[in-house]
Amino acid sequence: METDQYLEVFLDESREHLQAVNDNILKLEKKPDDLDIVNEIFRSAHTLKGMSATMGYEDIASLTHKMENVLDQIRNNKLTVTTEVIDIIFLAIEYLEDMVDSISAGKDGKRDVSELVYRLELVEKGETASDSDTRSEVASTIEPKETLQLELDEFQMTIIEQAKEQNVFGYQLTVSLSEDSILKGARAFMVFEALEKIGEVIKTSPAVEEIEEGDFDKEFTLIFLSKQTADAIKAPLYKISEVEHVAISTLIFELKEQVQEVAETTQESSVEVENTPAESKNNHASKTIRVNLERIDDLLNLFEEVVIDRSRLEVISEGIDNPDLLETVEHMGRVSSDMQSLILAMRMVQIEQVFNRFPRMIRGLARDLNKKINLEIIGAETELDRTVIDEIGDPLVHLIRNSVDHGIEMPEVRKQAGKPEEGKIILRAFHSGNHVFIEIEDDGAGINRNKVEAKAIEKGIITAEHAETLSDDEVAQLILSSGFSTADHISNISGRGVGLDVVKSKIESLSGRISIETEEGKGSIFSIQLPLTLSIISTLLVRVQQETYAIPLSSIIETVLLEESEIMTAHGQKVMDFRGHVIPLVALAEVFQVPTMEKEKSKHEAIVIVKKGDKLTGLIVDSFLGQKEVVLKSLGYYLGDVFAISGATILGDGEVALIIDPNALIK
Repeated sequence: METDQYLEVFLDESREHLQAVNDNILKLEKKPDDLDIVNEIFRSAHTLKGMSATMGYEDIASLTHKMENVLDQIRNNKLTVTTEVIDIIFLAIEYLEDMVDSISAGKDGKRDVSELVYRLELVEKGETASDSDTRSEVASTIEPKETLQLELDEFQMTIIEQAKEQNVFGYQLTVSLSEDSILKGARAFMVFEALEKIGEVIKTSPAVEEIEEGDFDKEFTLIFLSKQTADAIKAPLYKISEVEHVAISTLIFELKEQVQEVAETTQESSVEVENTPAESKNNHASKTIRVNLERIDDLLNLFEEVVIDRSRLEVISEGIDNPDLLETVEHMGRVSSDMQSLILAMRMVQIEQVFNRFPRMIRGLARDLNKKINLEIIGAETELDRTVIDEIGDPLVHLIRNSVDHGIEMPEVRKQAGKPEEGKIILRAFHSGNHVFIEIEDDGAGINRNKVEAKAIEKGIITAEHAETLSDDEVAQLILSSGFSTADHISNISGRGVGLDVVKSKIESLSGRISIETEEGKGSIFSIQLPLTLSIISTLLVRVQQETYAIPLSSIIETVLLEESEIMTAHGQKVMDFRGHVIPLVALAEVFQVPTMEKEKSKHEAIVIVKKGDKLTGLIVDSFLGQKEVVLKSLGYYLGDVFAISGATILGDGEVALIIDPNALIK
């Protein structure tokens, strides 16, 4: 049977079924007695098995069949859902995903699954697979070969520096497996699981994904932070079957030299540009070419000049009554808009690839801390510039770990407080204007104002008199100060006084901001505002007195004209009725202290309704000038932090217009 014509359908549906199994397994762990969930998982697995067998992928069919047997035992009440059962199914899913990806890349999708199949058979019978093979400490006497120290980026280096101040040590470990190791990825996973109980892994070589897939020769290296001694770190690793040797050394480095090396390395960064041909045979992976990021930046900079010249041509053509010129300029505008979209799309990727790592991480942390935590992800499809995506992962890890460790209370504490035993963390991303917001919200204990305030005064960050003038949210911001920690004890999850100030520095280095909203006993929201880094944006030009401002169209709901009698006042704030909702009004002339010029009194007020998430505000302007695509230019170092201004642009007539950041004006 010729199956090539069905391959694309097979790949798409396989991924859908695997994602469905993954999502439902997480649900099953929380509701182990819900047979409806088991039946959903069984149906997806059964369909995948049938498709695989039909297409001739016997390894996938065999592994799925064994996983199906385990599920069949569960739905017939012959097997109880336990952590071991969930873990082995997750491992099977990872193997199946790898094999499907292999087929997508034009390979045969084959993989040695014998040991995993054996473990599934043991689980099916209700037996426990012995993953331990206690070894003599004599193994530690093997002389290790010399291993070069891994290079670290500035963020990782700063974490290590601050860890040292808290008596947390940095180590480099090289773990070697035996030559006859059958399931390297599984052994590596067990190594990480053991290490995460006594410290934190901050870098690996090769990447974690490659290690857990078994895509390495015999050994892998990692950078590890812990308060434990070297011997105490090695001891649990030697209890893992097929771990032959563990070489461990204390980190030695010079911060400035490493940072310089990282800076030089970063210059060689590149991205992959997808090229999907109209026709292709027997290779269903997207064709890509590697393009240096600097080339894309150069292309974008050149195109910015085209946009400025296009605006200039539009102004000139309006002053010359020449139909041919007008038609040509209009056509140039349409073509350049399409070019602009393509160029900007080259750098944009979904934040989903960062968010996807967190469900499993939350699951592991919750188990380690004996807490019950549900993670909800909203807006994973939100797109962000590739360079920002590459940098934001580590800060998010620290913030989520902080919420898990300090935010969410123990189940018994939550119960006493009248809360559900299961805590909730929401990871949310959304666009607002020319920015992306990422929020980590938890329904935990919130931030104790008195505790933070006392610590800040003790450290000399604020005075007692100053503390009395601060709001709860302003006090909460103090936990982002260098080395700040109110933890009563040191934990391996967080609480070392390491991380949150580094998180703030990293986010600010990306031209972003971080803010905190908290209510004691109710929870906290850590909100990160990041620029899209879109250099060319669509705006509405408005006039305020003699000044021209640009408001990003992506922030605008609509524009309205209000009679003076329709503007009301509440608690000293101008407000308006917008579709049954009372929203505040902000006059741009007052915000930016625009000099008042004598002008004819208008019967109407021009209002621009802008949004930030679910919040709305009306901006009062003098008049609307029309839509315009503009080039966003930074204000530079000396003017970089002007309230509610994100940049400036040059208009077609040579006038400079400031670009408003509506998010700063919405409360």
